[in-house]
Amino acid sequence: MFCNNQTPPPCVCKHSHTRTQLPNLSTHTHIHFSIKVQVQLLHSYSSPPQVPHQRTSSGPHTMELFTKTLFLCLALALTNGAPAPPEDAAVNDAALPDRCAGIEFDAITPDEKGNMLFFKGSHLWPGFRGPAQPSNESFKELDDMHNIGHVDAAFRMHNTENPDDHDHIYFFLDDKVFSYYNHTLEDGYPKEIQEDFPGVPTHLDAAVECPKGECIADSVLFFKGNDVHVYDITTKTVKTKTWSHLPVCTSATRWLEHYYCFHGHNFTRFHPVSGQVSGDYPKDARRYFMTCPNFGHGGHYKVLKCSEVKIDAITTDDTGKMYIFAGPIYMRLDTSRDGLHAFPITRAWKEVTGGVDAVFSYTNKIYLIKGDQIYIYKTAAHYTLIEGYPKTLKEELGIEGHVDAAFLCPNEHTVHVIQGQKLRAVDLTASPRAVTQVLPMSLSDIDAAVCGEEGIKVFKGSQFYNYESPRLLALSRIAPVPQNITKAMMGCEE
Repeated sequence: MFCNNQTPPPCVCKHSHTRTQLPNLSTHTHIHFSIKVQVQLLHSYSSPPQVPHQRTSSGPHTMELFTKTLFLCLALALTNGAPAPPEDAAVNDAALPDRCAGIEFDAITPDEKGNMLFFKGSHLWPGFRGPAQPSNESFKELDDMHNIGHVDAAFRMHNTENPDDHDHIYFFLDDKVFSYYNHTLEDGYPKEIQEDFPGVPTHLDAAVECPKGECIADSVLFFKGNDVHVYDITTKTVKTKTWSHLPVCTSATRWLEHYYCFHGHNFTRFHPVSGQVSGDYPKDARRYFMTCPNFGHGGHYKVLKCSEVKIDAITTDDTGKMYIFAGPIYMRLDTSRDGLHAFPITRAWKEVTGGVDAVFSYTNKIYLIKGDQIYIYKTAAHYTLIEGYPKTLKEELGIEGHVDAAFLCPNEHTVHVIQGQKLRAVDLTASPRAVTQVLPMSLSDIDAAVCGEEGIKVFKGSQFYNYESPRLLALSRIAPVPQNITKAMMGCEE
């Protein structure tokens, strides 16, 4: 199921804040991902194996085991890095630098459309595949007006409160800063770095944006040696930290709420507030952030047809992040501009292994139901399990038995839990929480459901049904005409 094709790694994502509308995931990513994918094995993948998922569903046992094995393979293929498209053809022009030779990038940043740009000397690579090209083909003034030849650092501004700056690209060279939008130099630039970023040093090594929620405030991290200068965009103040445990970053970037320091031809993932490094790093960038012969972190895979898509759960949280779950993996649907990519559920919710049965969001928390257990996480930038969880469904929601789906409509306090052909309403403001209403349903074998401003979408296999309200979902004796899951919704093949 899912995926889109812009490309793998970094970027700042503009989140959709509409809880209900499935985004149009049309044309901008390189990686096409399917909830069910046919994978031929990962002969060279180096990440640790994932726990097989054990969720049961309504399909035949044999087909279920087969498809879940495919899910596991995909999770293995995409763990700990950005997915890579088919290998690049060899670079024929000897005058062009070859990033597959193991070079050290000067800067990495997405542009305002989410296209990732890798800079080295007077060249750049637009995207994660293909040969280099002269930088002045994309940013004419850099060479023609100023003859700078290269950049020290670059980042894409995240400042939604100031549209005049938001999504602008900033390049740094020595003591100068250049601001671009739509690949055009803004009037008045270049400027002294101190004019735009007071307190930030010159001759930088790297820079990366850090939105509020991931950092304490909307910020930019400027790297120089082992020092990190955290620039608060609103207050225009700088706090300096020393991260001697982190390699000296020659470039840095953000991708899907994770932060990467590039050094040599390797990269290290770090926490943007503490600088903490978790996991087995450094890793070779050629395996994750570009496509190179004899490199790669997964096997070849094929996007499944939309008619074969099946999801386990879907939800939109209070910040507009939309998640789909299938087997042991999940994917964000609101990041289509910067790429749609699958990850193991344990990457974001490390205590939940082997898949989920249902998921819903309420008051800055996300509820994951698995078996007779419910896990509740705070929906900050990095999900944190609330102390005392998991608990039993009986203890938390006053229900027992297998849950097929759960959803909460905007600005409401009642979660609707689907169990077989029963729709149970639970008042989340009550203490203790308990079922307040049980209604029979004509529709059966439901896989997932989500509610938003446009109503309820109920997913069953590769199709979904639209209902205006929970009451109509329960009382309708005749189901509405089913609609097919499309490529625009989830990136599958039609």
